[in-house]
Amino acid sequence: MATQSAGILLYRLDGGGGVSAFVAHMGGPYWANKEEGAWSIPKGELEDGEDALDAAKREFREELGVSPPEIDYAELGTFAYSSGKRVTVFVADGAGFEAEEFVFGEFEMEWPPRSGRKASFPEVDRAEWMPLDRARERVVKGQRPAFDRLAELLSAADT
Repeated sequence: MATQSAGILLYRLDGGGGVSAFVAHMGGPYWANKEEGAWSIPKGELEDGEDALDAAKREFREELGVSPPEIDYAELGTFAYSSGKRVTVFVADGAGFEAEEFVFGEFEMEWPPRSGRKASFPEVDRAEWMPLDRARERVVKGQRPAFDRLAELLSAADT
């Protein structure tokens, strides 16, 4: 069975009609010097029987060390990665959310490879608001359709 994850895609309208998205750069040695394809919405796997929105909020807290904004979230859709993993994305206008004072969650892995030693790394090493188009270019490929869908919905709301 494919892995099921859930995440939160916050956006905000900027002055001049622009839109920004809140994204996080993946942590650890593999992602350290990468930008394109190295960003993600805060997301993670559902636990047994867990509601997808509850999982998305929990993962937001675990990865960033802060609670997601207490606002209304809408389900944007479920998007499949080429690996088969499926991510349900919830979207909300996060205009009041400030990207600061994070305490990033950590994971442990063998590092350097085949050394037999374990090292801890942050799940995320930075998070920020960036223009929607740039965020779309930088997120992992499997999340790009969610950014496209958000852009479509915002464009339709303007007309």
